[in-house]
Amino acid sequence: MKQIRLELARSAAFPSGDPRHGYLFRAPLAADGKLDERAFKSSAQLCTVRRFAPGADDETGQLVYTPRGWAFSYAPGTDDDEAIYRLGGHTFKPGEYVTITEHDGKEHTFRVVAVEDAPTPAGRR
Repeated sequence: MKQIRLELARSAAFPSGDPRHGYLFRAPLAADGKLDERAFKSSAQLCTVRRFAPGADDETGQLVYTPRGWAFSYAPGTDDDEAIYRLGGHTFKPGEYVTITEHDGKEHTFRVVAVEDAPTPAGRR
């Protein structure tokens, strides 16, 4: 299980990007840095996300696979999912980019800034 940190990438609105806006999420990755979908099926409950942005409270949720594809979900059963473009095809290593459709319905590009071994959740060994 890996912990991946994404930060808002450069754009017209943010010429330097914004490290205060991003995601910290846990997911199983294969040796090639891509999402290990088989491992996800057996560890989905451990695949959590924390969304952070200036001027907003942090949100916590889950990485989920829906009929529309991969997403971050903060309230199961509601239409709050943030779609992640082609998550299954991405290689997660620093310097790579990921596109996420956020709550505002707009696509934003995020840069992978860190991929580390995920800490063991409290109460698990």
